[in-house]
Amino acid sequence: MTDPIADFLTRVRNAQKARHKVVEIPSSRIKQEMTKVLYDKGYILSFKFNDDEGKQGIIKIALKYHPISKVPAIKSLQRISKPGLRKYAAADQLPRVLNGLGIAILSTNKGVITDKEARNEYVGGEILCYVY
Repeated sequence: MTDPIADFLTRVRNAQKARHKVVEIPSSRIKQEMTKVLYDKGYILSFKFNDDEGKQGIIKIALKYHPISKVPAIKSLQRISKPGLRKYAAADQLPRVLNGLGIAILSTNKGVITDKEARNEYVGGEILCYVY
């Protein structure tokens, strides 16, 4: 697999289209941090990290839907920085997703954070994905 972050986003996207309640994803440190950001911003219901000894581990994510209309909380997950073409942004040139309604997840020297947090801390970094 050449792009594990794209695989993470695709698994979540496909599980939502199939109306699954839980999706299992192979774990890595950056995927765990992205999951925490999605949980903190209210895009997923809950998550659980299963770290077995000697194995890679699994992230279990409970997806969030509207209780009546069953519409997923995440409308779009879009990968921005790819292995073949990395996208970086300085602190003063960070993107705004849907004029502030969505979030951009960035990998910075302060960790994996959203674009709004990066603006507050005045740090730039690699733009991993857009979520709205």
